[in-house]
Amino acid sequence: MVELQFFKAEDAPELISKIKDKRALLQFAGPAYHFPLTEEQLENDLENENRFMFRVFNKSEQNVIGHAQIFLKEHTFLLGRILIWDEKNRGKGYGKKVVQELLKYGFRSFDRRTAELNVYDWNTGAIECYKKVGFEIDPDIMSEVSIDNELWLSINMKINKDTFESLK
Repeated sequence: MVELQFFKAEDAPELISKIKDKRALLQFAGPAYHFPLTEEQLENDLENENRFMFRVFNKSEQNVIGHAQIFLKEHTFLLGRILIWDEKNRGKGYGKKVVQELLKYGFRSFDRRTAELNVYDWNTGAIECYKKVGFEIDPDIMSEVSIDNELWLSINMKINKDTFESLK
């Protein structure tokens, strides 16, 4: 169904073209990037040895349908910047499969027992997707960002390697 392929600098224009406004960028990437997304911002991430960037490739349709990243932290790895770009591809299980592939890669490649991610509390579709994979909300970690006079609450979710292995 989906395959993670390493993201390269030449993939940047396609990703940039999918981010239409500052709200979409904040939802996708959190506050680290600023709108408009540029090749330079993506190249900075590509040069970061703790960040692993992927294209989401749909094997049956033979096309790129999204983007995802892993950020290596001291004791965990963070899944992030997960985007299935076409609305009509959402709700079809691609997100769940991408998260499972990221976890498979992360637990196989890094000496970490736990993976985590952050998601805005209003993004209920994503939260449900992450719960289906086995993530649980960590009530002790939250942050807020402000956009257009709105406050967005980011919640943290975690899964440990044993839980992931038992659910496969």
